[in-house]
Amino acid sequence: MSTTDSRATHPFPYKPDDAAALSRLEKRLPTLLSVIAGMVDLTGYLNLGNLFTAHITGNLVVVAALVVRGGRMNPAQVLAIPVFILGVAAMWLLARASGRQGPGLARLLLLIQFLLLAGALIFSAITKPSANPHGLMAGVTAMLAVSAMACQFALLRLALPVAPSTAVMTGNLTNTVLSLLDTLARTRPLMAGDAERLRGSCHLLIGFLGGCVVAAAAVSLLGDWAWSFPVALAGMAVTLGWK
Repeated sequence: MSTTDSRATHPFPYKPDDAAALSRLEKRLPTLLSVIAGMVDLTGYLNLGNLFTAHITGNLVVVAALVVRGGRMNPAQVLAIPVFILGVAAMWLLARASGRQGPGLARLLLLIQFLLLAGALIFSAITKPSANPHGLMAGVTAMLAVSAMACQFALLRLALPVAPSTAVMTGNLTNTVLSLLDTLARTRPLMAGDAERLRGSCHLLIGFLGGCVVAAAAVSLLGDWAWSFPVALAGMAVTLGWK
């Protein structure tokens, strides 16, 4: 995306330097953030009582099923929903209060995400929440992770609105299938920019899946220290944001 295109596409006008920086972030960050989301989601699912820390929709489905059919409910699964909402609202308030937008806001929210995940790692390493996935310590760790993912969702909508979602893989899988069919078809494509969309969607899918695979291995080998992997990548994202 060129500087001119970025300024025309985004809802706010940016200075040329900011527009160029925003374009670079939109190209570099989504795949990395997808890997982080996959790691956080699977680490939380395995260590914190089948809780989805990135796919809040999954918690809604599980809670609804348990309400109707009964069964033991993880309190954190219920609490994750309002915490995610409050986390997104807090990022909106922070964006308004800071007066930042574009690259400046992206850097701030990347830093907050890193700090929240680092908090989850420290708390998890000290309290060992995986020993009691439905306990209070697991719940606190889960809420830190959910807040970090709320920050990531808010980052994409508020600071990088052109970037695709890095955690909602259903949409990315849909884009991949439709773009692939358009690319292979000999007739006129039904969607514009199908080749570029296919590349972007594939990167996000592979990144999320790769993050899940690495997280599963990390949980098996490191237990509660598996949170160190998404923390390391979140730190890398902060570095990319400031370069």
